[in-house]
Amino acid sequence: MAKKTTTATVEEKLRALYELQLIDTKIDKIRLIRGELPLEVQDLEDEIEGLQTRLEKLTTEIEDLKIDVSNRKNTIKDANNLIKKYEEQQNKVRNNREFDAITKEIEFQKLEIELAEKRIKEGDFLLVSKQEKINEAKEYLDGRKIDLENKKNQLDEITKETQAEETILLAKSEKAEAVIEDRLLTAYKRIREGAINGLGVVTVQRDSCGGCFNKVPPQRQLDIKNHKKVLVCEHCGRILVDATFDPNYTVEAPEEEKPKRRITRRSKTEA
Repeated sequence: MAKKTTTATVEEKLRALYELQLIDTKIDKIRLIRGELPLEVQDLEDEIEGLQTRLEKLTTEIEDLKIDVSNRKNTIKDANNLIKKYEEQQNKVRNNREFDAITKEIEFQKLEIELAEKRIKEGDFLLVSKQEKINEAKEYLDGRKIDLENKKNQLDEITKETQAEETILLAKSEKAEAVIEDRLLTAYKRIREGAINGLGVVTVQRDSCGGCFNKVPPQRQLDIKNHKKVLVCEHCGRILVDATFDPNYTVEAPEEEKPKRRITRRSKTEA
């Protein structure tokens, strides 16, 4: 960004900064009305996205389980066919060695069937379990979608009420920033980010900083009123400006002096 050049006086710079602060404060108040709704909407959207990903994963796992169960059933079918074939071969063997070899093959196929049946039972159990999880996730997902819709409606309603005003204020904020030199603007934004109430520029009120309320020394107050320097609070670091910059400023009436109590002394003759 090109460095801004300006011939504005220190007083003009301070007034521009304070005007920017007033605008940004109004924007902050509008966004405060929305509260945590934008964050809640974002959290719900992220949660729904995560639930949908989980559902997709569970659906894929169920499809894989169904394929595995189907393959196991085919294995059983093939093993039964082989057993039938081997049993027919047993009737035609010519010696004990061939008979024993075929018997071992039949036993092996029976073990394959037992293993496949075990895996099918495990697969069926997992299918039921995962289907229950899918049903629960879908029900919960539907509820969160309703919550998201309600939150969005609330946010849209509030946004519609404040959108026009916020748009105008944002345009004013950009316009005000354009006339403030980069160094001051950067300092102002840094202070605002670190302040809980978003105040980067404050007036001196009742001899105190309008941000942290600590006392401002008389000499420093005089320098602030002279508008010759950009001065900050020694305690909180906020930029301090003269109270007269505030459009709502009113001159405080001086406190009336209480009349001094007259002390009368009694003469010795009266005593």
